[in-house]
Amino acid sequence: MNGNDRHGTGASGRRGLGGFADGIGYCFKGLGWIVRHPKWWLFGLIPALIALVLYVVALIWLGTHAGDIAAWATPFADDWGWRDTFRVLAGIVVFVAGLGLAVLTFTAVTLVIGEPFYEKLSEKVEEDLGGLPDGPDQPFWRSFFRSIRDSIITLGYVLMFTIPLFVLGFVPVIGQTVVPVLGAMVSGFFLTVELTALAMERRGLARKERFALLRSNKAVSLGFGVPIFLAFLVPLVSVALMPAAVAGAAMLVRLHLARPTP
Repeated sequence: MNGNDRHGTGASGRRGLGGFADGIGYCFKGLGWIVRHPKWWLFGLIPALIALVLYVVALIWLGTHAGDIAAWATPFADDWGWRDTFRVLAGIVVFVAGLGLAVLTFTAVTLVIGEPFYEKLSEKVEEDLGGLPDGPDQPFWRSFFRSIRDSIITLGYVLMFTIPLFVLGFVPVIGQTVVPVLGAMVSGFFLTVELTALAMERRGLARKERFALLRSNKAVSLGFGVPIFLAFLVPLVSVALMPAAVAGAAMLVRLHLARPTP
């Protein structure tokens, strides 16, 4: 336990493209740590695999019942001559919306399921970097329910941004250029929020303090979260890279966002 490891403001970090590049660097640092510790990679795969199975089952159910859901949601179309075509299209929209929600929530759900797994992995990373910081010890049940609460709040913030962006996606030109970039930035930032929660809580930082610290370091937060978000869009990559993302987040917090102050 390192008694001098107190969180700083991170204000001295680089901004703009330099900070963004620093964030990308922590993605590779986390990946490198996992490569050097394959047993911890396998350990970190367990909750991601559990979450994957749950999501696959849920999406299969949604795919087989999307037509029924569309029919239930569109009783006004019962007398339409093109009712069946309309409901097929509505069913496709329902499934695509469910798939999008799965992408947005997979990391949060995996972190909730894997709280004890990723806590141990994150602690191991910090031990390799010199020892665990001083921080409040909390019982598992309290941290577990805190994780659920914070994930729900974070999801609310994500939806607050992504729903308007989804609507703007239908605007010609802007919807195909600006909106995808903004969507990746929003999702990447909140992915960083989720992944850094373990290491920040270890330092006694509450949710509002964590958000403030990441907002004051937007460039590095985006540099870390956006590439991971884009990688997680590829099927099964999110499962394989989750342990590396947790390791990189622990390094990001310890070495950049919350460096020890004298």
